[in-house]
Amino acid sequence: MKKYTYSAKPSDNPGRWWVVDADGLVLGRLASEIASRLRGKRNPMYTPHMDMGDSVIVINAEKIKLTGRKLEQKTYYRHSGYMGGLKSITARKLMEKRPEDVIRNAVRGMLPKNSLGRQMCRKLKVYTGKDHPHSAQQPETMTL
Repeated sequence: MKKYTYSAKPSDNPGRWWVVDADGLVLGRLASEIASRLRGKRNPMYTPHMDMGDSVIVINAEKIKLTGRKLEQKTYYRHSGYMGGLKSITARKLMEKRPEDVIRNAVRGMLPKNSLGRQMCRKLKVYTGKDHPHSAQQPETMTL
């Protein structure tokens, strides 16, 4: 008698929605928990090559905390693709300009660097303030 390892199918994923309030939470600890939920590691049907994760909504992104001197020392880079097109911005300026991008970049760095990771990253919704347009999905509150 042979025993086979079960490989999950996309229809096996119930696709739950979670909402987390980022008010006063540390960025790295929040991002690792969100990445785990997006990846589906808490799902008993977890399969590494399938997107078995849930969708996550983050509210109050502007109230996130960075420990140490990261606000002054942490630098985010992007490149336009042209010669001399390297742009940089500190975490403090990015928090003032687009605080959603700080959380989105932290979570994206913890997901796989391939098409599966990009697919998982699309299920992350980040908002400043406490309102979000996803109440129809009936998200559950995620506590950290």
